[in-house]
Amino acid sequence: MNKIKMNTPLVEMDGDEMTRILWKMIREELIEPFVELKTEYYDLGLENRDRTDDQVTVDAAEATKKYGVAVKCATITPNASRMEEYHLKEMWKSPNGTIRALLDGTVFRAPIIVKGIEPYVRTWRKPITLARHAYGDVYKASEMVIPGPGKVELVYTAEDGNVSSVPVHQFDGAGVVQGMHNLDSSIESFARSCFQYALDTKQDLWFAAKDTISKKYDHHFKDVFEEIFEKEYRTEFEQAGLTYFYTLIDDAIARVIKSEGGFIWACKNYDGDVMSDMVATAFGSLAMMTSVLVSPQGYYEYEAAHGTVQRHYYRHLEGKETSTNPIATIFAWSGALRKRGELDGLSELSRFAELLERASLETIESGKMTKDLALITSLPDVTVMNSGAFIREIRAGLEQMMGA
Repeated sequence: MNKIKMNTPLVEMDGDEMTRILWKMIREELIEPFVELKTEYYDLGLENRDRTDDQVTVDAAEATKKYGVAVKCATITPNASRMEEYHLKEMWKSPNGTIRALLDGTVFRAPIIVKGIEPYVRTWRKPITLARHAYGDVYKASEMVIPGPGKVELVYTAEDGNVSSVPVHQFDGAGVVQGMHNLDSSIESFARSCFQYALDTKQDLWFAAKDTISKKYDHHFKDVFEEIFEKEYRTEFEQAGLTYFYTLIDDAIARVIKSEGGFIWACKNYDGDVMSDMVATAFGSLAMMTSVLVSPQGYYEYEAAHGTVQRHYYRHLEGKETSTNPIATIFAWSGALRKRGELDGLSELSRFAELLERASLETIESGKMTKDLALITSLPDVTVMNSGAFIREIRAGLEQMMGA
């Protein structure tokens, strides 16, 4: 079989732990036999990020701007225990956070629906897409441990030298303080990305924050969304029969649980981080969640929504068999290949991406799956497979579809 040719490289960002193992298997079993793969490779494994003082993450983001499409493996965001485990120079920031800040986009996450995996919320009939703001807030925050009594203020010094301040807290003893920020330009990009994605996918858009408590910070988000909607998108939404509305985050959660799905739920950065995990798990599995970062300039970065599967990696190092679900990582590859095909006018490459996804889902629907899905499936008499066998089973189905 002739391999499908590519014109423009993908930016390939390798990662950590068990997902790094799966990454290699997916590349070798499901991509390279069918596609003459072109990538510009960046190793975002924690050791290499430490070796390069995290410059490799910046370089990968800049390459994404150059080529337009990236695919990323899950990566470690180090904490104190990881500092010790990997003997790191410093506690490097989240590579996802760094990339999001440099690309200034919005992360859209949606569950992968497959027969036999029923949502835990019985009213959900359609996917819920979580739109997560990709810049600022706690991910760009400055923090300080307060050693004892004293006063903390928030101070703004304008370029002309004028100073204004507001008190944060008068500490009577030790404590902790955090300062975070956002940018109007980024909030505006977030809003426009959400409105445009809603129109493109023909889904209603909900935006949720907590402006009753955060009367300036969250209220500013609300105002920006409302202003852009009224000036730029209301007419298009009405013509498309779509709805946009703002609601408090706690009210949104209640409405989401009672809904049937089929809409976009836009959240600020941290809210989106938490709620996307809730939505993914409630639909069945964190390993069944797609994630794509879309920038206003038209850059796309595809990845799995889950982490590096640390527990399985340690089992793997002990030589024990693992049944790690690779579906979200496969869909990261297929999403990137589809977009590359669309941008380059390569219909054969886009079609391959569709077939790869179909082969993956049909393998599950045939009753062959990893352990996490076997524990929650409604299908009878399923076969639990280890990661390698499951990927090879997908390959067999893909070869049949491709006529190989």
